[in-house]
Amino acid sequence: MRLFGRKKRQLVKLLVVEDEPLVAFDTEHVLTDAGYEVVATVDRVSKAVTLIDGGAGIDLVLADVRLADGSGVDVARAAHARDIPVLFITGTPPDGVEQLAEGLLMKPYGSRELLGAIDAIEERRAGKAPGRLPSGFRLFARTGSSGPVAPDGQAL
Repeated sequence: MRLFGRKKRQLVKLLVVEDEPLVAFDTEHVLTDAGYEVVATVDRVSKAVTLIDGGAGIDLVLADVRLADGSGVDVARAAHARDIPVLFITGTPPDGVEQLAEGLLMKPYGSRELLGAIDAIEERRAGKAPGRLPSGFRLFARTGSSGPVAPDGQAL
């Protein structure tokens, strides 16, 4: 649905989990400029899990994998338990996390890739086949299949 020329987003409230201050700042700035509401930007697993468990109305978690006090995989587990989608943003992709996240965006990335990855996740969650996927982004298969998916939403 479009409202004043822009489609209405379903993923509006985002949690950023990143322990590199400059990356966290840039990510928050890009998201805010694009019209997203950043609920919080945190650098620790414990803070992220507290926000997720506290019912902050989070629509999407963007999580680095390597964090100062643990792994973004633990953040993804907490989000997954509450049916909150996760986008891993990392330079070190973890193995075996396809069931915990919607996809993975490799660092370094630009604002276009970040916003394109979120758009692809939103399109697929709305039942649509995402268009061309951004460079460095992998969209994981839906539960019940394994491995990444092609731009048409089909498992590879």
